[in-house]
Amino acid sequence: MSSADAARDVYVWRSLGHDAVPGDLPKGLDRLWHRAAGLWKRQFVSAKSLLTRSETILGLEQRFARKTDDALRTEAEQLRASLRRGRATAEDMNLAFALIREGSQRVFGFRHHAVQVAGALAMCRGCIAEMATGEGKTLTATLPAMVAGWRGRGCHVITVNDYLAARDSEEMGKLYRFFHLKVKAITQESTPDERRRAYAADITYLTNKEAAADYLRDRLALGENKGLTGFLLTDLLGVRGGDTQLVQRGLEFALIDEADSVLINEAVTPLIISSDSANKEQEDAFPIGCRLAERLREGRDYSINWKYKEIEFTSGGRMRLQQKCRRLGGVWIAARRREEIVHQALTARHFFKTGSEYIIDEGKVVIVDESTGRLMPDRSWRDGLHQAVEAKEKVEVTPAKETLARISFQRYFRLYAHLAGMTGTGSEAAGEFWHVYRLPVVPIPTHRPCLRIMHKPVVCSDQEEKWKAVMAEVIRIHAENRPILVGTRSIGASERLSAMLAAAGLEHQVLNAVHHRQEAEIVARAGQPGKITVATNMAGRGTDIKLRKEAEALGGLHVIATERHMSYRIDRQLYGRCSRQGDPGSAIAIVSMDDELPRRFSPLLTKTLRAVKNILPIPSGVEMYVFTRSERKAEKMAFKQRQGVLQSDTWLQEQLGFAGEDL
Repeated sequence: MSSADAARDVYVWRSLGHDAVPGDLPKGLDRLWHRAAGLWKRQFVSAKSLLTRSETILGLEQRFARKTDDALRTEAEQLRASLRRGRATAEDMNLAFALIREGSQRVFGFRHHAVQVAGALAMCRGCIAEMATGEGKTLTATLPAMVAGWRGRGCHVITVNDYLAARDSEEMGKLYRFFHLKVKAITQESTPDERRRAYAADITYLTNKEAAADYLRDRLALGENKGLTGFLLTDLLGVRGGDTQLVQRGLEFALIDEADSVLINEAVTPLIISSDSANKEQEDAFPIGCRLAERLREGRDYSINWKYKEIEFTSGGRMRLQQKCRRLGGVWIAARRREEIVHQALTARHFFKTGSEYIIDEGKVVIVDESTGRLMPDRSWRDGLHQAVEAKEKVEVTPAKETLARISFQRYFRLYAHLAGMTGTGSEAAGEFWHVYRLPVVPIPTHRPCLRIMHKPVVCSDQEEKWKAVMAEVIRIHAENRPILVGTRSIGASERLSAMLAAAGLEHQVLNAVHHRQEAEIVARAGQPGKITVATNMAGRGTDIKLRKEAEALGGLHVIATERHMSYRIDRQLYGRCSRQGDPGSAIAIVSMDDELPRRFSPLLTKTLRAVKNILPIPSGVEMYVFTRSERKAEKMAFKQRQGVLQSDTWLQEQLGFAGEDL
């Protein structure tokens, strides 16, 4: 071990986080220098060097193999004392990892393998470890999480949903408790007292939304006393009641699972704490706005930009709307307000479809997460859009929300003293990870060679042809008795394919937001021979398809992608469901030229190719270029949206800070 390696490790674990919280994002020449520093650090922390060190750690296995459980715990307490004093060396870190590996053997019956140790080392150095699906990221996280827990300042393991937070804390908690560490989970149902106890534990599993929401609620609880000192003084003097106690104890260490989903996908929308703002007149206005929107005509009264999903009134449309609202009075008198309400009604009508962006569950509009396909019952759209969708669906219109506090996920996670993460798909967003969070992405090789066979994509002219091709592929593979996973982008598409499979007499399972309660049971059977599973994006996050030996002998799981997503990262997540840990498997994409992606981002080129295809044969490579080009445009647009959220958050912080507020 070189002195440079030791110095780096000691700095990472001893630092109070000055280097991990970058403050304002660099601009101009500073940004160029910042980018160059990111490229250098990515080269400096290489997978090769991490694997070399992981072999050193694996070589310490015999040192602990013959020790009793009590002897292991005694060693752990000694390391814990060194970590708390900030005197741990690189050799101490190696011993800590070797000790945890032996604990894993005693608890689970297996140890972390070399690439898992390498991924953990990358996270210890403040990086994003890119590890392929199926490489055991959940177990990998126990190494840096336990060392952070030993330091005594708390460790937040961030997951993408409550189910995973509860599951991982329970399963991995056996290893933590073996070394007398306290581990808790926070879910949406957790009470303030439960949250306070969970944050006081050594390791806390929770979602990004719960962590950021608790931070905002704590800031609101501080009230006029913006500083912690002022809050504690007023609390000691008895000015405040016990119900206003803070739940978090600080933001020291965050270890983010599925980092691209949490830090990139979720960053498009800020987290907002709001309260109901009852206004009967406004609630009654949305159904009226819905009826008015139905009377307006596209092209004459308003225009639609499908790429950016924007609607703009024409001058004639504004005049016509004014005439229709002349006798209504109330909120309809003001031109700006009536146009806002009808604009949201038109947005809901054209861009928000049931089974895609939302579903109706027990008479309520429930948002569906585009990235994961999961339901988000605790979320609502802003600025009256949620009420406009409710009016369109003719369900009860809920009261509009009043914003009490907001924060972007970019700003929140940059508040942690130490930040790291792991994901199966991080390379595509490496530049953004570094620019916003100062997190280099380090690709970690797979434990076993990937045996996935990627078939040539099939491009169809329209939806009918595509679904016929999908059915033909399912029937062909099913005849071989291999398990099949068909990925769809929306709930509507999964239900459509389900109906086609049922009509063909093919037994299958559907895994989407509507059937999310049966998720674990469905996934457990998806790797069996002859099983057909239709799934939305949720199959790529936190679910584990275990291949049966009989299916392995037949060629493994076959994945069929029925549409390209707005980011290639999500496509890779779906393909990654097969050929895990050296298993055999194959994947194919069957797409259509009238899918949303090419229609929205390359409409002219798509129309041209469809017209030419009726006369001359078009090479599939040319057709796939349309999808690749559209995907890049979609990713660029999403990046601009995230930058807009961050800039808005920064502007609000500056302006409200000047006014004596910070939320």
